[in-house]
Amino acid sequence: MAVDAIGVSSTSASAVPSNAGIGQDDFLRILLTQLQFQDPLKPTDNQQFVAQLAQFSALEITRQQSEKIDSLLALEGANQALTLMGKTVQTGANHGAAVGTVTAVSFDSGEPLLTVTTPSATLVDVRLADVTLVR
Repeated sequence: MAVDAIGVSSTSASAVPSNAGIGQDDFLRILLTQLQFQDPLKPTDNQQFVAQLAQFSALEITRQQSEKIDSLLALEGANQALTLMGKTVQTGANHGAAVGTVTAVSFDSGEPLLTVTTPSATLVDVRLADVTLVR
């Protein structure tokens, strides 16, 4: 962990949790702190602050787009699971190489889980990634 000139600590990107982030209010507080503690004999260039604001705006837009893409992917996974209802599927290694019919779809934290009924057993909580073949 490093500490910059105004006392704000930073860590590597891999050490920061995925839900941790800096918001626009946080960025503006840091910017105001930089302005308060700058050396009056060596003021920071205004263009540098504008560039920082532009970079932060671009990062915020990218973050929002990433969240929307994640939502779209979750919806697409749900749609794929629902289209498998009544179809015969083959499951992979996690449930053994079983062939059966999808009889139900449930959701756990937004992730679709299938119930596959085979001639010998009913497999529950089968993930879409475990489906190796759709017939």
